[in-house]
Amino acid sequence: MSDRRDFVKKSLLSSAALLTARSAFAHSPEVSDKHYTTTTGAPIVISTWDFGKEANAEAWKMLSKNSRAVDAVESGVRVPEADATNQTVGRGGRPDRDGRVTLDASIMDDKGNCGSVACLEHVVHAISVARMVMDRTPHVMLAGEGAFRFAMDNGFKQENLLTEQSEQEWKEWLKEHKYTPQANVENKMPAGPGNHDTIGMLAMDTHGNMGGACTTSGMAYKMRGRIGDSPIIGAGLFVDNEVGAATSSGLGEEVIRTVGSHLVVESMRLGMSPEAACRRAIERIAAHHPGKPEEVQVGFLALNKHGEFGAFALREGFTYAVRSHKEEKIYAAPFLWK
Repeated sequence: MSDRRDFVKKSLLSSAALLTARSAFAHSPEVSDKHYTTTTGAPIVISTWDFGKEANAEAWKMLSKNSRAVDAVESGVRVPEADATNQTVGRGGRPDRDGRVTLDASIMDDKGNCGSVACLEHVVHAISVARMVMDRTPHVMLAGEGAFRFAMDNGFKQENLLTEQSEQEWKEWLKEHKYTPQANVENKMPAGPGNHDTIGMLAMDTHGNMGGACTTSGMAYKMRGRIGDSPIIGAGLFVDNEVGAATSSGLGEEVIRTVGSHLVVESMRLGMSPEAACRRAIERIAAHHPGKPEEVQVGFLALNKHGEFGAFALREGFTYAVRSHKEEKIYAAPFLWK
């Protein structure tokens, strides 16, 4: 009997501690909701960077027809994947140090199903290969030659992804750079239409269900075989249909170290707003870099089950696009460091 009383007592204490923790996260004085934004209900689609506006438009067509969120995000991110002028996603992406374009992508639906590909070559729509991994295999991730063979076996077309412009820029880079790792070598431009990276997209459909997708050609001139956060579930993308979804853009190594998108979703589970949850993840990354190194940039974007969205970045310049019945707009994310 005493054992049972002890068990009940401990359970009550644990519940009280959890409620206290939720209250602390929800009302933390160090978290500002100055830029916190809401929308009125579903459907809604949000995505990283200015060029997410065109991707959102494609996803919105499907959401408006009552399609599933996961179908909408796949369709949406295929737009920048096919755009040869976008040198950070799909066709036209900047190559690695050996001159080879390799793609990473992941996708996740409202039921917890997920699929991803890493170091995929010669296939434009990495997101659709990731979707097929999710739908047709017992696995979550396929990489390299295995991912390519899987794509070929399932009807995808083999193509040369290295455009003339990206090839010329790579050859110029080779003249002055040593074969050593450099973070964010591709992205030292000021904020604006050209300042973009990975596209991450999150959506909620008319049924209130969520989906997310993330796709990239990765860091320009990366070491052969380097994989960032985009294809890693919980790092570059995470969806929990009970709570919300999050995605990231920027230096993938930092996102992987913090399992960033999962951290954002779990913070929302504890009562944080999307922006506050994103800020919490950014502050954890910032704590590892007291010198504020200029080559490090990360941005998180989140959407909760109420249709509320928000973002936060380590540095100035991270933007995101929103499409709903209420608005079609590009926002500049609040940030921690100048």
